[in-house]
Amino acid sequence: MPSHTDDHPARGSRVRWPTLGDAGLAFALAVGPMSLSLLVPKGPEFRGVDAFAVALVVASALALAWRRRAPLPVLAITAAVVVVNAVAGYPVAAVQWPVWIALYTCFAWSGWGVRAAALAVTGLGIVGYLQFNRGAVGAAELASISLSVLVATVTGEAVRSRRAYAAAIEARLDSERRERAVLAERAVQDERIRWARDLHDAVGHAVNVMVMQAGVARRLFADNPTFAQEALGHIETVGRQALDELDRLLRSEGGPEDGGTAEDLGALVERVRSTGREVDLHASPVQLRPSASRALYRIVQEAVTNALKHSDGRIRIDVGQAGDRVTVEVYNGGGEANGGERSAAPTPGRGLINMRERARLEGGDFEAGPVVGGFRVRATLPARRRVEEPVAP
Repeated sequence: MPSHTDDHPARGSRVRWPTLGDAGLAFALAVGPMSLSLLVPKGPEFRGVDAFAVALVVASALALAWRRRAPLPVLAITAAVVVVNAVAGYPVAAVQWPVWIALYTCFAWSGWGVRAAALAVTGLGIVGYLQFNRGAVGAAELASISLSVLVATVTGEAVRSRRAYAAAIEARLDSERRERAVLAERAVQDERIRWARDLHDAVGHAVNVMVMQAGVARRLFADNPTFAQEALGHIETVGRQALDELDRLLRSEGGPEDGGTAEDLGALVERVRSTGREVDLHASPVQLRPSASRALYRIVQEAVTNALKHSDGRIRIDVGQAGDRVTVEVYNGGGEANGGERSAAPTPGRGLINMRERARLEGGDFEAGPVVGGFRVRATLPARRRVEEPVAP
């Protein structure tokens, strides 16, 4: 069988018109075998080349132009031409090649049903040729026919397998590209959420402290102008700190990983006390990873901010470590005015969600809800594991 290159048709569609390669192949098979049949001597039992012989060769060759659009019908046509050619008494050399090419195409481009039908059609064509051929068919001719069938089917199967393997590789690469895109989009989304969470906590806390101090200054401006001036000074200080923190978060070299830690809780409490709010801090030294220490600070900051917004009672902050767990509790005594009854839970918002998410990301636990006389926020974070020093031998 002559070698040729198959052009892959557009995926998901059939070839509507013959490709340039198939048209060239058809032309070559129409001219080449016919010229060869004119030059090669033939036995006296065969008819000479005439117009009908030329028509059979041209019909068989031209059918190949549509071999990838309708491979099985093309195979049936070329096999039928071989049988008619034998019945008419012409040698088979000029019309045999289109059969093998059509058989190869069926195996290279079709499924198992078409392949089985192609073998049946090819078998019928071979039987018809053997039945009506005028010349003697010996062992050499039968071996040539068998080899042609084997080469056409094996080569077609190899091409189809290679194309299926390439398609599987491409599908896997597409899947990996989509997965990477999803992961990248998820990472970007997570980063946006972390930035929004830090901006919410930092700016929200500063604004609430400034609002509280502005209210104190307004109420005491006439009776105690000195205290009012101090409150205004605190507003300016907190505002500058908020702008500095906002600028730090937005700098390219900064980010949500920066910010206060457990050691900065004292400064946080002092800012809140400057508003006139009573705050008690009971914090013992703790061992935390840097990220967990920042999470603890942000949880306390957001819990205190919520206390400033939703109540006017005493705030108590307890931080301690027991074994490998660090626990922080922020108690807001907002329910003391109602005789110690359980206070209603505040309307859920971003604050509680942010605190719970910070604890979860550090592998900790979080709970918040009303208790007797107020509202309590409690978070437990895994402590930093100490690195044991090697024992000297």
